[in-house]
Amino acid sequence: MRVLVTGGAGFIGSNFVRHVHRERPDWEIVVYDLLTYAGDARSVEGLERVELIQADICNEASIDAAVAATDAVVHFAAESHNDNSLHSPWPFVSTNLIGTYQVLEAVRRHGRRLHHISTDEVYGDLELDDPQKFTPQTAYNPSSPYSSTKAGSDLLVRAWVRSFGVQATISNCSNNYGPYQHVEKFIPRQITELLDGRRPKLYGTGENVRDWIHAEDHSSGVLAILERGQIGETYLIGADGERNNREVVALILRLMGHEPDAFDHVNDRPGHDLRYAIDASRLREELGWRPSYRDFEQGLAATISWYREHEAWWRPQKRETEARYRVLGR
Repeated sequence: MRVLVTGGAGFIGSNFVRHVHRERPDWEIVVYDLLTYAGDARSVEGLERVELIQADICNEASIDAAVAATDAVVHFAAESHNDNSLHSPWPFVSTNLIGTYQVLEAVRRHGRRLHHISTDEVYGDLELDDPQKFTPQTAYNPSSPYSSTKAGSDLLVRAWVRSFGVQATISNCSNNYGPYQHVEKFIPRQITELLDGRRPKLYGTGENVRDWIHAEDHSSGVLAILERGQIGETYLIGADGERNNREVVALILRLMGHEPDAFDHVNDRPGHDLRYAIDASRLREELGWRPSYRDFEQGLAATISWYREHEAWWRPQKRETEARYRVLGR
């Protein structure tokens, strides 16, 4: 198998590349990434059988040539940071919609298998006391430029499956954490603030709930769908990791030797979704998938250790990220 991984130098994509490199030693992997601020070639360096193409998925000729030379495509490439989408929506429209269109047309021309990576944010949010979780049948109700463009990309994939017979599957995953995540994101930001001797930052009251999953478990779920998933179907990937943001910050503080209330409140994000929760029963029952990191505290402790040991990787991102947050009051 020779697999093309768009966005393979980003956080979740690079974790998938490393997972496949370890679990499928006879596969060749082509990483296709524009290497914007969120993509880092160092995240996949030193891996044999891994080729890196620096190119834009919106470039028809480049993505067509890359797809033609591979057997399957796993499409991670996306603009994904909510704060950035609120400040400047156009890159999200371009990458998430136009980019996905170019990928779909390329796999249609060349008859390649496609797996499309999406997010649970396309479903909007749940009330804090709602007993329900998101399922593949949950209606889309996105609330930000990021989630709305990801919802649009999902609908494009579904249309190309139905109208053109594209061999594609979709997965919607909950919030990821783990190695190689940009420090603009919630968990690595708090960890690196503490490593720099500053207090963590908590949006609003911190009651917003996310369903956390380690990137390694997301990767194993995607691989299961790529190999055994039913064409045209959507699978949700989650590890029953619901925690509110206050609980996550308190746990990071405790694991790093600080009092659990040693954080600062900052301005809440506009339109901040209340709660996400994933029902991954279909993935578990049909494909036999199980998460490895069932203990969130264990996974978080391992993530903290990674950031302690890899300062050279995240340090170049930190100053610019915090300068941007200061402008936003967060």
